[in-house]
Amino acid sequence: MRFLKHVGLSALVGLSLSGVALWPAAGAAAEPAQCQTVRMSDPGWTDITATTTMASLILKAMGYKPAVQSLSVAIGFEGLKSGNLDVFLGNWMPAQEQATQKLIASGSIEVLAVNLEGAAVTLAVSGNAAKAGVKSFADLEKHGDKFNRTIFGIEPGASANAKIKTMIDKNAYGLGSWKLVESSEAAMLASVERATRRNEWAVFLGWAPHPMNVKLSMDFLDGGEEYFGPNRGSATVRTLSRSHFAQDCVNLATLFRQMIFTVGMENELMVSILNDKMTPEAAVTTWLKAHPATLGSWLANVTTTAGKPALPVVKGALGIGS
Repeated sequence: MRFLKHVGLSALVGLSLSGVALWPAAGAAAEPAQCQTVRMSDPGWTDITATTTMASLILKAMGYKPAVQSLSVAIGFEGLKSGNLDVFLGNWMPAQEQATQKLIASGSIEVLAVNLEGAAVTLAVSGNAAKAGVKSFADLEKHGDKFNRTIFGIEPGASANAKIKTMIDKNAYGLGSWKLVESSEAAMLASVERATRRNEWAVFLGWAPHPMNVKLSMDFLDGGEEYFGPNRGSATVRTLSRSHFAQDCVNLATLFRQMIFTVGMENELMVSILNDKMTPEAAVTTWLKAHPATLGSWLANVTTTAGKPALPVVKGALGIGS
Protein backbone atom coordinates (compact mmCIF):
# COMPACT_ATOMS: atom_id res chain seq x y z
CA MET A 1 0.00 0.00 0.00
CA ARG A 2 1.33 3.36 -1.06
CA PHE A 3 0.94 5.15 2.27
CA LEU A 4 3.15 2.59 4.05
CA LYS A 5 6.14 3.95 2.14
CA HIS A 6 5.96 7.02 4.34
CA VAL A 7 5.70 5.16 7.64
CA GLY A 8 8.82 4.45 9.69
CA LEU A 9 10.00 0.99 10.74
CA SER A 10 8.88 1.43 14.35
CA ALA A 11 5.41 2.42 13.18
CA LEU A 12 5.27 -0.66 10.97
CA VAL A 13 6.21 -2.84 13.92
CA GLY A 14 3.53 -1.16 15.99
CA LEU A 15 0.96 -1.86 13.33
CA SER A 16 1.97 -5.50 13.17
CA LEU A 17 1.61 -5.85 16.95
CA SER A 18 -1.62 -3.90 17.25
CA GLY A 19 -3.78 -6.80 16.09
CA VAL A 20 -6.01 -7.44 13.10
CA ALA A 21 -9.06 -6.05 14.86
CA LEU A 22 -7.60 -2.53 14.72
CA TRP A 23 -6.80 -2.63 11.01
CA PRO A 24 -10.01 -1.09 9.61
CA ALA A 25 -9.69 2.01 11.80
CA ALA A 26 -5.98 2.30 11.05
CA GLY A 27 -6.62 1.96 7.33
CA ALA A 28 -9.30 4.65 7.40
CA ALA A 29 -7.19 7.05 9.44
CA ALA A 30 -4.21 6.60 7.13
CA GLU A 31 -6.07 7.57 3.98
CA PRO A 32 -4.69 10.80 2.51
CA ALA A 33 -6.77 13.96 2.41
CA GLN A 34 -7.54 13.46 -1.27
CA CYS A 35 -9.69 10.45 -0.38
CA GLN A 36 -12.16 12.56 1.59
CA THR A 37 -13.81 13.79 -1.62
CA VAL A 38 -14.93 10.98 -3.93
CA ARG A 39 -15.25 12.19 -7.52
CA MET A 40 -17.59 10.14 -9.72
CA SER A 41 -19.17 10.55 -13.16
CA ASP A 42 -22.71 9.81 -14.33
CA PRO A 43 -23.45 9.55 -18.09
CA GLY A 44 -27.15 10.19 -17.47
CA TRP A 45 -28.33 6.60 -17.87
CA THR A 46 -31.00 5.81 -15.30
CA ASP A 47 -29.31 2.60 -14.13
CA ILE A 48 -25.98 4.36 -13.49
CA THR A 49 -27.74 7.35 -11.95
CA ALA A 50 -29.37 4.93 -9.51
CA THR A 51 -26.18 3.09 -8.56
CA THR A 52 -24.12 6.28 -8.35
CA THR A 53 -26.78 7.85 -6.11
CA MET A 54 -26.69 4.70 -3.98
CA ALA A 55 -22.94 5.07 -3.54
CA SER A 56 -23.22 8.80 -2.88
CA LEU A 57 -25.76 8.43 -0.06
CA ILE A 58 -23.66 5.73 1.61
CA LEU A 59 -20.45 7.75 1.26
CA LYS A 60 -22.05 10.86 2.70
CA ALA A 61 -23.33 8.89 5.68
CA MET A 62 -19.78 7.59 6.23
CA GLY A 63 -18.40 11.13 6.38
CA TYR A 64 -17.03 11.39 2.83
CA LYS A 65 -17.91 14.10 0.32
CA PRO A 66 -19.27 12.58 -2.90
CA ALA A 67 -18.95 14.81 -5.96
CA VAL A 68 -20.82 13.59 -9.05
CA GLN A 69 -20.37 15.14 -12.49
CA SER A 70 -22.67 14.56 -15.47
CA LEU A 71 -20.25 13.53 -18.21
CA SER A 72 -20.35 11.49 -21.39
CA VAL A 73 -18.72 8.07 -21.18
CA ALA A 74 -15.75 9.16 -23.30
CA ILE A 75 -15.08 12.27 -21.19
CA GLY A 76 -15.51 10.21 -18.03
CA PHE A 77 -12.81 7.79 -19.17
CA GLU A 78 -10.50 10.73 -19.84
CA GLY A 79 -11.25 12.02 -16.35
CA LEU A 80 -10.19 8.71 -14.82
CA LYS A 81 -7.09 8.63 -17.00
CA SER A 82 -6.03 12.14 -15.96
CA GLY A 83 -6.81 11.54 -12.29
CA ASN A 84 -9.57 14.17 -12.22
CA LEU A 85 -12.14 11.48 -11.42
CA ASP A 86 -11.93 8.62 -8.93
CA VAL A 87 -14.66 6.11 -9.77
CA PHE A 88 -17.11 5.19 -12.55
CA LEU A 89 -19.83 2.59 -11.94
CA GLY A 90 -21.03 2.22 -15.54
CA ASN A 91 -18.45 0.34 -17.62
CA TRP A 92 -20.77 -1.82 -19.77
CA MET A 93 -18.96 -4.78 -21.30
CA PRO A 94 -18.40 -5.84 -24.02
CA ALA A 95 -19.93 -2.67 -25.49
CA GLN A 96 -17.18 -0.43 -24.05
CA GLU A 97 -14.31 -2.87 -24.48
CA GLN A 98 -12.71 -0.96 -27.34
CA ALA A 99 -12.78 2.29 -25.37
CA THR A 100 -11.22 0.84 -22.21
CA GLN A 101 -8.91 -1.96 -23.31
CA LYS A 102 -5.81 0.16 -23.92
CA LEU A 103 -6.42 2.35 -20.86
CA ILE A 104 -6.59 -0.70 -18.60
CA ALA A 105 -3.62 -2.43 -20.25
CA SER A 106 -1.48 0.69 -19.75
CA GLY A 107 -2.51 1.06 -16.11
CA SER A 108 -4.16 4.44 -16.75
CA ILE A 109 -7.40 3.15 -15.23
CA GLU A 110 -8.11 0.10 -13.10
CA VAL A 111 -10.98 -2.38 -12.72
CA LEU A 112 -12.21 -2.56 -9.12
CA ALA A 113 -15.08 -4.99 -9.58
CA VAL A 114 -17.77 -6.44 -11.79
CA ASN A 115 -20.75 -4.75 -10.14
CA LEU A 116 -23.50 -6.32 -12.25
CA GLU A 117 -23.90 -9.65 -13.99
CA GLY A 118 -26.86 -10.85 -16.00
CA ALA A 119 -27.34 -7.67 -18.03
CA ALA A 120 -28.40 -8.13 -21.63
CA VAL A 121 -28.95 -6.34 -24.96
CA THR A 122 -30.60 -8.19 -27.85
CA LEU A 123 -33.87 -8.48 -29.77
CA ALA A 124 -37.02 -9.21 -27.79
CA VAL A 125 -40.60 -10.04 -28.72
CA SER A 126 -43.91 -9.20 -27.12
CA GLY A 127 -45.35 -11.77 -24.77
CA ASN A 128 -48.07 -12.94 -27.16
CA ALA A 129 -45.45 -13.77 -29.80
CA ALA A 130 -43.30 -15.61 -27.25
CA LYS A 131 -46.29 -17.68 -26.08
CA ALA A 132 -47.00 -18.59 -29.71
CA GLY A 133 -43.53 -20.11 -30.04
CA VAL A 134 -41.27 -17.31 -31.27
CA LYS A 135 -38.13 -18.10 -29.29
CA SER A 136 -35.19 -17.28 -31.55
CA PHE A 137 -33.97 -15.01 -34.35
CA ALA A 138 -34.53 -17.92 -36.74
CA ASP A 139 -38.26 -17.93 -35.87
CA LEU A 140 -38.87 -14.34 -36.96
CA GLU A 141 -39.15 -14.76 -40.74
CA LYS A 142 -41.39 -17.80 -40.27
CA HIS A 143 -43.93 -15.39 -38.76
CA GLY A 144 -42.95 -12.31 -40.76
CA ASP A 145 -46.52 -11.33 -41.61
CA LYS A 146 -47.53 -11.30 -37.94
CA PHE A 147 -44.70 -8.84 -37.22
CA ASN A 148 -45.40 -6.78 -40.37
CA ARG A 149 -41.70 -7.51 -41.05
CA THR A 150 -40.82 -4.58 -38.82
CA ILE A 151 -38.25 -4.28 -36.03
CA PHE A 152 -38.60 -1.38 -33.61
CA GLY A 153 -35.27 0.19 -32.65
CA ILE A 154 -34.07 3.17 -30.66
CA GLU A 155 -32.66 6.53 -31.71
CA PRO A 156 -30.77 6.89 -35.02
CA GLY A 157 -27.02 6.43 -34.65
CA ALA A 158 -27.24 3.87 -31.83
CA SER A 159 -24.77 1.00 -32.17
CA ALA A 160 -27.54 -1.54 -31.59
CA ASN A 161 -29.49 -0.13 -34.54
CA ALA A 162 -26.38 -0.50 -36.69
CA LYS A 163 -26.28 -4.19 -35.81
CA ILE A 164 -29.91 -4.61 -36.81
CA LYS A 165 -29.30 -2.79 -40.10
CA THR A 166 -26.35 -5.06 -40.82
CA MET A 167 -28.50 -8.14 -40.20
CA ILE A 168 -31.08 -6.86 -42.67
CA ASP A 169 -28.48 -5.90 -45.27
CA LYS A 170 -26.87 -9.34 -45.06
CA ASN A 171 -30.23 -11.14 -45.03
CA ALA A 172 -29.17 -12.79 -41.78
CA TYR A 173 -31.83 -15.17 -40.42
CA GLY A 174 -33.85 -14.41 -43.59
CA LEU A 175 -34.55 -10.84 -42.51
CA GLY A 176 -33.55 -9.20 -45.80
CA SER A 177 -37.07 -7.97 -46.54
CA TRP A 178 -37.60 -6.52 -43.07
CA LYS A 179 -37.36 -2.85 -42.08
CA LEU A 180 -36.03 -1.07 -39.00
CA VAL A 181 -38.08 1.73 -37.45
CA GLU A 182 -35.77 4.10 -35.56
CA SER A 183 -37.20 6.32 -32.83
CA SER A 184 -36.65 7.35 -29.25
CA GLU A 185 -36.63 4.75 -26.51
CA ALA A 186 -39.99 6.03 -25.26
CA ALA A 187 -41.53 5.91 -28.74
CA MET A 188 -40.24 2.39 -29.31
CA LEU A 189 -41.76 1.12 -26.09
CA ALA A 190 -45.02 2.94 -26.84
CA SER A 191 -45.18 1.10 -30.17
CA VAL A 192 -44.71 -2.23 -28.39
CA GLU A 193 -47.39 -1.39 -25.82
CA ARG A 194 -49.81 -0.32 -28.55
CA ALA A 195 -49.23 -3.53 -30.51
CA THR A 196 -49.80 -5.61 -27.37
CA ARG A 197 -53.09 -3.83 -26.62
CA ARG A 198 -54.25 -4.64 -30.13
CA ASN A 199 -53.13 -8.26 -29.74
CA GLU A 200 -50.57 -7.68 -32.49
CA TRP A 201 -47.00 -9.00 -32.37
CA ALA A 202 -43.89 -6.86 -31.98
CA VAL A 203 -40.14 -7.44 -32.16
CA PHE A 204 -37.89 -4.73 -30.74
CA LEU A 205 -34.56 -3.93 -29.14
CA GLY A 206 -34.66 -5.03 -25.52
CA TRP A 207 -32.20 -4.78 -22.67
CA ALA A 208 -31.85 -5.34 -18.96
CA PRO A 209 -31.83 -3.78 -16.49
CA HIS A 210 -34.70 -1.56 -17.58
CA PRO A 211 -38.31 -0.99 -16.45
CA MET A 212 -39.52 -2.64 -19.66
CA ASN A 213 -38.71 -5.97 -18.01
CA VAL A 214 -41.23 -5.19 -15.27
CA LYS A 215 -43.83 -3.22 -17.23
CA LEU A 216 -44.05 -5.25 -20.45
CA SER A 217 -44.92 -8.84 -21.20
CA MET A 218 -41.84 -9.73 -23.26
CA ASP A 219 -39.10 -12.28 -23.80
CA PHE A 220 -35.55 -12.04 -25.14
CA LEU A 221 -34.75 -14.13 -28.22
CA ASP A 222 -32.14 -16.87 -28.44
CA GLY A 223 -29.65 -16.82 -31.29
CA GLY A 224 -28.15 -13.66 -32.71
CA GLU A 225 -24.74 -14.46 -31.27
CA GLU A 226 -22.91 -13.04 -34.29
CA TYR A 227 -24.49 -9.64 -33.74
CA PHE A 228 -25.37 -9.37 -30.05
CA GLY A 229 -23.10 -11.95 -28.45
CA PRO A 230 -23.85 -15.25 -26.69
CA ASN A 231 -26.44 -15.96 -24.02
CA ARG A 232 -29.05 -13.54 -25.31
CA GLY A 233 -26.65 -10.63 -25.58
CA SER A 234 -25.24 -11.20 -22.12
CA ALA A 235 -23.36 -8.24 -20.66
CA THR A 236 -21.66 -7.20 -17.45
CA VAL A 237 -21.06 -3.82 -15.84
CA ARG A 238 -17.77 -2.99 -14.11
CA THR A 239 -16.61 -0.42 -11.58
CA LEU A 240 -13.53 1.46 -12.80
CA SER A 241 -11.18 3.74 -10.89
CA ARG A 242 -8.27 6.04 -11.56
CA SER A 243 -4.80 4.58 -11.29
CA HIS A 244 -3.66 3.88 -7.69
CA PHE A 245 -7.10 4.64 -6.21
CA ALA A 246 -7.19 1.26 -4.44
CA GLN A 247 -3.72 1.82 -2.95
CA ASP A 248 -4.41 5.42 -1.93
CA CYS A 249 -7.92 4.94 -0.55
CA VAL A 250 -8.00 1.45 0.96
CA ASN A 251 -11.27 1.88 2.83
CA LEU A 252 -13.09 3.29 -0.18
CA ALA A 253 -11.75 0.59 -2.48
CA THR A 254 -13.12 -2.04 -0.09
CA LEU A 255 -16.56 -0.45 -0.29
CA PHE A 256 -16.61 -0.18 -4.08
CA ARG A 257 -15.34 -3.73 -4.54
CA GLN A 258 -18.21 -4.98 -2.37
CA MET A 259 -20.99 -2.88 -3.94
CA ILE A 260 -22.47 -5.57 -6.18
CA PHE A 261 -25.90 -5.00 -7.72
CA THR A 262 -28.51 -7.26 -9.33
CA VAL A 263 -30.68 -6.84 -12.40
CA GLY A 264 -33.79 -7.12 -10.24
CA MET A 265 -32.55 -4.37 -7.92
CA GLU A 266 -31.81 -2.01 -10.78
CA ASN A 267 -35.10 -2.78 -12.51
CA GLU A 268 -36.95 -1.78 -9.33
CA LEU A 269 -34.93 1.41 -8.90
CA MET A 270 -35.46 2.42 -12.52
CA VAL A 271 -39.21 1.81 -12.25
CA SER A 272 -39.32 4.08 -9.20
CA ILE A 273 -37.37 6.82 -10.98
CA LEU A 274 -38.86 6.63 -14.49
CA ASN A 275 -42.40 5.39 -13.91
CA ASP A 276 -43.18 6.53 -10.37
CA LYS A 277 -41.31 9.84 -10.85
CA MET A 278 -39.37 9.53 -7.59
CA THR A 279 -36.08 11.36 -7.21
CA PRO A 280 -33.05 9.05 -7.37
CA GLU A 281 -32.34 9.79 -3.69
CA ALA A 282 -35.88 8.87 -2.65
CA ALA A 283 -35.88 5.75 -4.82
CA VAL A 284 -32.56 4.54 -3.39
CA THR A 285 -33.51 5.26 0.23
CA THR A 286 -36.87 3.51 -0.17
CA TRP A 287 -35.21 0.48 -1.73
CA LEU A 288 -32.58 0.21 0.99
CA LYS A 289 -35.22 0.44 3.71
CA ALA A 290 -37.01 -2.48 2.08
CA HIS A 291 -33.76 -4.49 1.72
CA PRO A 292 -31.61 -3.58 4.74
CA ALA A 293 -29.57 -6.81 4.62
CA THR A 294 -27.89 -5.60 1.42
CA LEU A 295 -25.84 -3.08 3.36
CA GLY A 296 -24.31 -5.85 5.48
CA SER A 297 -22.29 -7.30 2.61
CA TRP A 298 -21.44 -3.92 1.11
CA LEU A 299 -20.11 -2.47 4.37
CA ALA A 300 -18.26 -5.49 5.78
CA ASN A 301 -14.87 -4.34 7.14
CA VAL A 302 -15.60 -0.78 6.01
CA THR A 303 -15.30 2.17 8.40
CA THR A 304 -16.46 5.76 8.53
CA THR A 305 -13.96 8.58 8.13
CA ALA A 306 -13.84 8.66 11.94
CA GLY A 307 -12.74 5.02 12.03
CA LYS A 308 -16.03 3.58 13.34
CA PRO A 309 -17.76 0.52 11.81
CA ALA A 310 -19.73 1.92 8.89
CA LEU A 311 -22.81 -0.34 8.96
CA PRO A 312 -24.61 1.02 12.05
CA VAL A 313 -23.67 4.60 11.20
CA VAL A 314 -25.02 4.35 7.63
CA LYS A 315 -28.23 2.65 8.76
CA GLY A 316 -28.77 5.35 11.35
CA ALA A 317 -28.14 8.17 8.89
CA LEU A 318 -30.56 6.72 6.32
CA GLY A 319 -33.21 5.71 8.85
CA ILE A 320 -32.87 2.03 8.08
CA GLY A 321 -33.82 -0.60 10.62
CA SER A 322 -32.19 -4.01 11.06
